[in-house]
Amino acid sequence: MIDERELKYILQAAEDKNFSEAARQLYVSQPSLSQCVKKVELQLGTELFHRNSSSLQLTEAGKIYVSKARQVLEVQRALRRDLEDLSDLKRGHLCIGTSQSRTAYLLTRVLPEFQRRFQGIKIQLVEGNMLELHQYTLAKVVDMSLIYLPLKVEELRYEPLVDEKVLLALPRTHRLCMGMKGVEASEPYPRLSFAKLVDEPFIIMKRNRKMREIYHTLCAMTHIHPQVVLEADSLISAQMLTAAGLGSTLLTDMLARYNQFFENPVYFSLEESIEPRHLVAAYPKHVFLSKAARAFIQVMKEIL
Repeated sequence: MIDERELKYILQAAEDKNFSEAARQLYVSQPSLSQCVKKVELQLGTELFHRNSSSLQLTEAGKIYVSKARQVLEVQRALRRDLEDLSDLKRGHLCIGTSQSRTAYLLTRVLPEFQRRFQGIKIQLVEGNMLELHQYTLAKVVDMSLIYLPLKVEELRYEPLVDEKVLLALPRTHRLCMGMKGVEASEPYPRLSFAKLVDEPFIIMKRNRKMREIYHTLCAMTHIHPQVVLEADSLISAQMLTAAGLGSTLLTDMLARYNQFFENPVYFSLEESIEPRHLVAAYPKHVFLSKAARAFIQVMKEIL
């Protein structure tokens, strides 16, 4: 009898090359994980990992085990998906990769409606940054991920969801906002050039984030550099700090519309030409989306 838990434990250890980190990812204790691996090795009569180095390395037997384990889990997932499709959405399971920000401002609106329509579908969320979500999707840890184009790997394809417009967000007390009312989340937003923020306090995103790239693009286009006062880890954090008056920032119209505060920032369309951010549902090539996944995408499109 194949134990799916054992397969997942060993695959996680092989990926992280460290029992402690793998145990943390699996939400189990390190001794439990180590005992599980040792049990499998005893059953097979061979070691799967070299343990005499700073990081775990697969033995030749371990490499074979990991390759076959991935195949077994893929067959199990395909079987489960096909059987669930026969139930006509009366039961099933859907695992979605997303960011913490997107969970907070978007899925809080989408998931309740989806659950109202399809009460038998169990939802699981796996959160991570854009790089991690690409990896989770490619490894089929999730059925699909909500990520922005361009995709980082060619082995994925996608279903378009919505184009998000890049906005400027300014504190309500900012000199450029004095006397303005009723424009917090209205459309169309008043237009403002990024050049107006020369030497102004500004909140940018941390490295390897797309909105940080857009910030530097705008600086190059307008030949100005705002005064960076903080690097935020998420757009929601930047939005909250802007609302609190720390500085201006860049964010999306989806966030402006759906994430509201008692005192909102004032939002502006950019006079500069910046391509919208294309939000998609990405999934591996050669994998057919389940009925549950297609239903989720449809609900999300309706709400957006």
